[in-house]
Amino acid sequence: MKKFISNNLLKKIIKTKTIITWSRVSIIIPIMLGCTIIIYNGKKHLPIYIINSIIGHKLGEFSITLNFINLNKKDNISYI
Repeated sequence: MKKFISNNLLKKIIKTKTIITWSRVSIIIPIMLGCTIIIYNGKKHLPIYIINSIIGHKLGEFSITLNFINLNKKDNISYI
């Protein structure tokens, strides 16, 4: 699997510690450690603080795009 990071994102990392991005497919690299990356999830921007345990993951893994709604009004009834 190839590792991808957007060129625009890489340039912004060198300049500043807080970055706004739409690139959810970019991999988190060690240079980003300690930065705050604000990722767009399709509706709003969500801030993610980069720590050691999330290096190597994609940015999109930490930006949830769907809201799960429970359609059952009677949650406590079980069907047999």
